[in-house]
Amino acid sequence: MEEKTSPYAVPATILIAGLIIAGAIYYKDSGTPPTAQVATPEVTNNAKLENLKPVSAQDHILGDLKAPIKIIEFSDLECPFCKDFHKTMLQIIQQYGPTGQVAWIYRQFPLDQLHSKARKEAEASECASNLGGNDKFWAYITKVFEITPANNGLDPAQLPIIAKDLGLDQTAFTQCQTSGATVASVEAQYQDAVATGGTGTPFPIVITPDDKKIALQGAIPFEGMKQLIDGLLAEKK
Repeated sequence: MEEKTSPYAVPATILIAGLIIAGAIYYKDSGTPPTAQVATPEVTNNAKLENLKPVSAQDHILGDLKAPIKIIEFSDLECPFCKDFHKTMLQIIQQYGPTGQVAWIYRQFPLDQLHSKARKEAEASECASNLGGNDKFWAYITKVFEITPANNGLDPAQLPIIAKDLGLDQTAFTQCQTSGATVASVEAQYQDAVATGGTGTPFPIVITPDDKKIALQGAIPFEGMKQLIDGLLAEKK
């Protein structure tokens, strides 16, 4: 997990009682992932989940908005751990999305002090959404994660090329980028993350079938997320 340097950062963590995932591997760092280790999901002790903006149709949603389990991910497009977690969540949606059990909500959380290019990439993805809707948004961020080396490695010249490759009007896309049309949207999502207690990325928050919120840390792998989801779905029955 990449952590931003800010007055909000609190390094201490607390374990999530009752939701231990045996053998789950996660990373929490700001550089190269360390050796994988057995761990439980963790939540920062300054998480303020009551401040989380409710999920709505205006969000970027993959899956059914009425799904019993919703996973809100605050993410940075140049974060290497987000790149890994994106693959995990694509697997989760592939398995649980068709049955309407899980919905994935993506919110922007560019860590400016670590990744100076991430905010412009986030704004570009919002332009893709403005021009092409939800499907183009998801296709756009997935392509960014596929081609970026992470840690500020993506050439900004690729942003309009990705848009063109996805069938978006390149002129309109560039105009959206240069006009600042999506600046406020990205900033609002960023502030939502900060208000909720986010200190790094990825910052996933699971909303359970009984509407409880669980704030996790880091790039939890597919196996760990699957066990958590299966456990929550079993409790629902």
